[in-house]
Amino acid sequence: MQRNSKIPDNQTSRGPIVLVGMMGVGKSTVGRRLAARLGLHFVDADEEIEKAAGMSVTEIFQRYGEPYFRDGERRVIARLMDGAPKVIATGGGAFMQDETRRLILDAAIAVWLDADIDILVERVGRRESRPLLKDRDPRIVLTELAAIRNPIYALAPIHVKSIAAPHEVAVDSIMEQLTAWH
Repeated sequence: MQRNSKIPDNQTSRGPIVLVGMMGVGKSTVGRRLAARLGLHFVDADEEIEKAAGMSVTEIFQRYGEPYFRDGERRVIARLMDGAPKVIATGGGAFMQDETRRLILDAAIAVWLDADIDILVERVGRRESRPLLKDRDPRIVLTELAAIRNPIYALAPIHVKSIAAPHEVAVDSIMEQLTAWH
């Protein structure tokens, strides 16, 4: 497959590309590679939240709870949505928040990275820092979350399946769809 490194013309006037999807789908890894391919800046929203709060996402959840985290996440994503072309990886729950989702859909190109539960379970097992999985069975949690979240993620205009393959496969698919997207 020929790799296109040109920013699609329809992207240059559209602002950021925002990756949404379940935890473990590869938003940060794919996002970094997509940004490099496009010659754009990459931003991980969770890392920006941690910088703003001076603590990890896990610590924020433990100390203040999910609603507090979601409010900070909303404010950080709103700040990142400054119109400049870039690639932004969001946390799995960001797109579930009405205000954040509207902002992303209005001011960016949203890309839903989707994956089968088996792939997600394998990938989330590599990291201990997933607050929603603390002391719970990842398969059960991910299955429940997918049932609720996937219909919302499907509102993103670009859908890409993340499979058990190198992340470059997902990047190639995003590039193809960005080029075709109007």
